[in-house]
Amino acid sequence: MKLLDQLGITYPIIQAPMAGGATTPELIAAVSDFGGLGSLGAGMTAPAALNSQIDMIKTLTERPFMVNLMVLSDQDASTFDTSMPDWLTQYYREHHIKAALPDRPAQSFAEQLQVLYENPVSVVSFTFGIVSIEQVQRLQQLGTCVIGTANHPLEAQAWAEIGADAVCLQGMEAGGHRGGWLPESEADPLGLLTLIGQTRACTDIPLIASGGIMTGQGIRAIQASGAQLAQLGTAFLTTDESGINDIYKQALLDTSLGNRSTETRLTRLFSGKQARGLVNEYLLDFAVFDKKDELPPYPQLNAMTSPMRANAAKNEDAEHLSLWAGQGVTQVRQERAITLLERLVQEL
Repeated sequence: MKLLDQLGITYPIIQAPMAGGATTPELIAAVSDFGGLGSLGAGMTAPAALNSQIDMIKTLTERPFMVNLMVLSDQDASTFDTSMPDWLTQYYREHHIKAALPDRPAQSFAEQLQVLYENPVSVVSFTFGIVSIEQVQRLQQLGTCVIGTANHPLEAQAWAEIGADAVCLQGMEAGGHRGGWLPESEADPLGLLTLIGQTRACTDIPLIASGGIMTGQGIRAIQASGAQLAQLGTAFLTTDESGINDIYKQALLDTSLGNRSTETRLTRLFSGKQARGLVNEYLLDFAVFDKKDELPPYPQLNAMTSPMRANAAKNEDAEHLSLWAGQGVTQVRQERAITLLERLVQEL
């Protein structure tokens, strides 16, 4: 069965599950109702809130939608075992920002996953790690399709071996956090078409492609290379239904208007894990510290920089926000999600 039919969608378009409030129920429902696959980025969402959001989406659409979780161990999600970097402490002191840390750096993955056992959805995807074969089978027994995320062919193979229904290949062009977990995926980041080709040569698991795709022509290109569906993130960030704040949204739009540098960069400075975003003052000012061995790991650094990002949002300061964006960012438009979707389908 083709992946399009297995997921119950009409068009080969998945709206990427971007955590942090970007993927509102309204955006998800708009994409799913159109015939694509809307997705909830729930990796940073408390279990009770996740359950409520799933219920809300189910009231807005009867079509399939996806929920995405970040795979974290209990130890990683619950423990601060590194100190805040001196340069970040100094930044908070100089800018009079109270840098109080939460009790734990991230939500409990086990508790989030339990929500999906008790309140099943059509599709679940995972990023930042891999689950067990038992967890895959339990979800599938509930009627849920399971999708893994990979930045390297070895990661895609690992998902195939535990029985995942598909793998989303995330090329180095993609905005936001890289979803892989093996050292190989960090050492030599692969472009999307190269990643598709190398993965296709070692496994026949159905593939979804993500990274820099902004047009129907881009979707056709990845299909010609061996992927069945395309997952688009940055293109949806500037739609009316997107939940990102106006400062972030305007920074993205400014790249398309020639009012801001279009340079993006893979960085660990915001969270401790590689992620691609627009270059701003924060990335430039602290670039010397952007080294894996010198930074607290994810999710600890992510929690440590949260007060800075919250203060930046409050003060409408795009230069200290994490402006996640893929390399296709100059093609964003301010429009309704359905307008974007109609254009993509017309271009197919």
